[in-house]
Amino acid sequence: MTLNLPVGAMTDAATISPLALFLQADVVVKLVMIGLLLASIWTWAMIIGFSFTLRKASRQSRVFEADFWKADDIDRFYEARGKADFPAAKVMASGVTEWRRSTAQRVVDREGTRDRLSTAMSSTIAGEVDRLSDRLNILATIGSVAPFVGLFGTVWGIMRAFTSIAAEQNSSLAVVAPGIAEALFATAIGLFAAIPAVIAYNRFSHGINRLESGLSRFADGFYATLSRELEAQR
Repeated sequence: MTLNLPVGAMTDAATISPLALFLQADVVVKLVMIGLLLASIWTWAMIIGFSFTLRKASRQSRVFEADFWKADDIDRFYEARGKADFPAAKVMASGVTEWRRSTAQRVVDREGTRDRLSTAMSSTIAGEVDRLSDRLNILATIGSVAPFVGLFGTVWGIMRAFTSIAAEQNSSLAVVAPGIAEALFATAIGLFAAIPAVIAYNRFSHGINRLESGLSRFADGFYATLSRELEAQR
């Protein structure tokens, strides 16, 4: 059996496509939609870029730490690999630099050296964490603000729908539906931008916390090694 739909029904279905909803929307709602789409594109660009950055830093630090504990000579290992540009290498470099400065004196202050070693490596860890998490606040901002921006577009679209009702003195679905559909579409775009941003922010924060914990364990182990070396000196 063939179902023949009226032409008007097919036309009405076409008018609620995403492109049609955007083209029919009010200027304010269009600006809201464009802003949210740009925020969504920015979010995905940051997700892809930061994923590679964090994964690379974590992998390099794990390999470096594993190789460090297998090395027989710290000075030789430092000269060969301690000047690389990733977190674990920088933590080691700060410890070695402070060690050499503190032990270059004729009389070595052991307690002062230990304090400076701890401070130097802790500061390096904090600096690396701050550098990696510098742009995460953008994801947090998009995740928290985008739904409210979409809600603003929704409110504006519903106000426009009620204005159309008042102007035409007709409360039929054909009059109300376009404005409400535009409004709900703005909300959907807001959620489309916000949900990935929130998920990515939580995942990246967890990854940075894990990296920070690994760097802290490495710094503690390196500090213990240098402390034993300091005790062995006379």
